Amino acid sequence: MNLEILSAFIIATSVLAITPGPDNIFVMMQSVVNGKKYGLSTVAGLMTGCIIHTTLVAFGVSAIIKQSEVIFFIIKLLGALYLFFLAYKVFKSDASIQLSGDAVQKKSLGQLFRQGFIMNVLNPKVSIFFLAFFPGFLFSKTMSNVIQFYTLGGLFIVVSFVIFGLIAVLAGYISDYIRENSKVGVFLKWLQIIVFIGIGIFILFSEK
Repeated sequence: MNLEILSAFIIATSVLAITPGPDNIFVMMQSVVNGKKYGLSTVAGLMTGCIIHTTLVAFGVSAIIKQSEVIFFIIKLLGALYLFFLAYKVFKSDASIQLSGDAVQKKSLGQLFRQGFIMNVLNPKVSIFFLAFFPGFLFSKTMSNVIQFYTLGGLFIVVSFVIFGLIAVLAGYISDYIRENSKVGVFLKWLQIIVFIGIGIFILFSEK
């Protein structure tokens, strides 16, 4: 087991969870408008949805890996290119972070859990991202690929849950700070670009 690879995976996942995106901004606004437990319920739904995507990637990619080294390299290449594309999209995007609670409707904890789950499961970009992200972080030459993918999925869920949970709990302070400090958006934008490019390069040159 290569602990350095797992450590790199945890660091990359942490940075990606911190940088603003539709999911963590949605969690933040639910907490700001309705209270932290509603934000945490949304987080639980989102992370539960990740189990479905992990399963799809684990069994699908593992089967491909067993079939061909060439196909596995193509998957890594496409994954790296996809991450470079995400970096380009972030580069072209506005660095400002828009936070508005006007459109946030009051819902029950169960409704928010279901909404978070459905938002995640029905978003094909999550599976595509997992497909691009996970193969480069396989950490053992002896362990089953399926187990490795589930391990990575579990780490991704735990790390993201902790960070999203902190966002939900500290939502009021975080949202006020972001509104008052325009430079935060610029910093997080470039941090996300660097992480996407770095992960893409790492995946491209990683070995099976």
